[in-house]
Order: sequence, then C-alpha cells, then structure tokens
Amino acid sequence: MSKTFYYHSEQDDLIDSADQDYTLPDDYQVFKQGIGFKIWNAVVRTLACAFAWLYSRLFLLVKVKGKDKLKPFKQQKKGYFIYGNHTQMLGDPFTPMTIVNPYRFYTLAAQANWGIPFLGKFVIPVAGLPVGKKLKQSIRLLKDVKTAYQDKGAAVIIYPEAHLWPYYTKIRPFPATSLNFPVSLKAPCFTMTTTYQKCKWRQRPKITVYIDGPFYPDPSLGKKQAQEALANQVYHTMVDRSKLSDYYFYSYVKIDGKNSND
Repeated sequence: MSKTFYYHSEQDDLIDSADQDYTLPDDYQVFKQGIGFKIWNAVVRTLACAFAWLYSRLFLLVKVKGKDKLKPFKQQKKGYFIYGNHTQMLGDPFTPMTIVNPYRFYTLAAQANWGIPFLGKFVIPVAGLPVGKKLKQSIRLLKDVKTAYQDKGAAVIIYPEAHLWPYYTKIRPFPATSLNFPVSLKAPCFTMTTTYQKCKWRQRPKITVYIDGPFYPDPSLGKKQAQEALANQVYHTMVDRSKLSDYYFYSYVKIDGKNSND
C-alpha cells in the first residue's frame, strides 16, 4: 500500500488543486463565437485526445467494457449524460475522450480546475462546464448544459461524488439532485464505473471501466421523485460494478479508526 488517506466523512475534499479558491467571472462564456475559437477548440481537442489515448491505455492500462452501448447515440449525434466515480486526477478528465466522441463532449467541473496551471488555461475551458458558486452562475450552468445536450448533441460527463478520492474502490453517496439534468431534459444517462485490478508486473493497478445503461427518468413521477428514483438506479449500478475491484492501491481510513477497505 503506497499511501493512506484519513477522512471524517465521505464528503471530505482530500485533494487540493493549485488554486482551490479560484473563481470565474460571472460573464464567463463556455460557448464562444468566431472562427478562431472553433479552430482553437478543434486543435486542443485533437491534441488532448491523442494524449488521452496514450495516457489512459499505456500508463493507466485502461480497458473499457460496454462502450458499444453508446454507439446508437453517437451515430445519431444525440446527447446523453454519463455519471462516473471520481478517482483519477488526470484520468477522469482525459479517459472519457477515449470512450465518447472527443469533439462532442463536456464535463461538469468545479471552478478550482480553471486555476490549475496550463490545463486550467488552455485545456479545461474547451470542454469544461463550470459549476456555479453564485445564483447567476448556476443559472448559466443550466443553460450551458442544455446547449451541450440539445444543440451540440454532446455527451455530458458528471462526477456526482464531487471530490476526488484517488484509486478509491467504493462508490460514495451523492445527492439525488445530481440527476437534475437528465430528469429536467428527459434525457438518457449512463454510468461509467472505474474499477481496479492487480497488475502482474507493477504495483500500480490496471483499470477496467464499465459502461452501463441507458437509464431514463420515469415520466410518471414528479421531478423530485424522478430524481430520487434515477439516482438510486445509477448509484446501485455503480456499486455493483465497483465490487469488481480486487486491488487496493491506496488505503482510506476513517478518523474513528475503521478502514474503508475492510
């Protein structure tokens, strides 16, 4: 075991970014206009995709199972949502580019990510949807997510656990409101569960990512009940998949002394 993290609750933020308090201006725009931005967007996505394949497949040793479930939506250029467990600092931003169409995807991210040197300035702004810190920003996020899903026909990646726990092998609880977007937009969603297996030739584990779905909100339920039902379906699907992890690279110990890997 190479590292041990100590925590009080499963909502603890254990990893600090380079500028944890970074805040975007209220007039920040995700979808900029102009041919220059479109060219820049395509170039950055192409370079990022090349890095993603090399990093995910050669360093992280990622294998993806169930990717074919996304194919009908890709072919029809229809948008959808993907919910994943947040366990890789670089893998979580880049690995999805090897799973979905790299030119039609966006990821919800905390504004602190825009404060990360280089990535926050050049890469994240191309495909990042900043989570609002203020009411005005939250309203903007709702509009941006709708634009990404409906107008762009994009995959929208969401890590509902919010905080990064490196190499954690269980699924942390997340609020039903995390499913607000697919419920409000009557959209399909999938799960993208990262699991860890022992590697024969190195200490760091290899990774298997499982894609499950699609899951749809129940139209016969009210919004709150539909969110709860869909969240329950997404959560338990990820929990079942997480049981396929068989290797604990990092240890997580609750302050009361109980090891979360036990």
